[in-house]
Amino acid sequence: MKQTLVVVASSMIFLAVQAKTTQDGVYTEAQATRGEAVYSKACASCHGPSLDGDGQAPPLAGKEFEDEWKGAPLSDLFERIRVTMPGDAPGALKPAEVADVMAYLFSRATFPAGPSELSSDVAALKAITFMAPAR
Repeated sequence: MKQTLVVVASSMIFLAVQAKTTQDGVYTEAQATRGEAVYSKACASCHGPSLDGDGQAPPLAGKEFEDEWKGAPLSDLFERIRVTMPGDAPGALKPAEVADVMAYLFSRATFPAGPSELSSDVAALKAITFMAPAR
């Protein structure tokens, strides 16, 4: 009986960790403000000042963006940005800058801010799922 309880308790803890989403306040307002500055400098020329995309650069807000990332761990979005952006200098952003830009994107998408900054640790980001904001 003890072994069963341990397995059940471990499963419940695992599910609780996996259940965190972008609806749970995973960034701070200050981080989003820093991210806006990075976005303006490194991203807006392609993705547009309104995050709506420009030419070949996809939008970073709205239904198309939400549909692409819905249900994905934030680590996937983080790695996509970290490795491939900005388009004219892939990989030039520091991990903290990538997390700040993500915080800015989330703030613009009306995800709630919270008390803790979004991590730049890929393992921590794997435990947070992208969930489209309520409309």
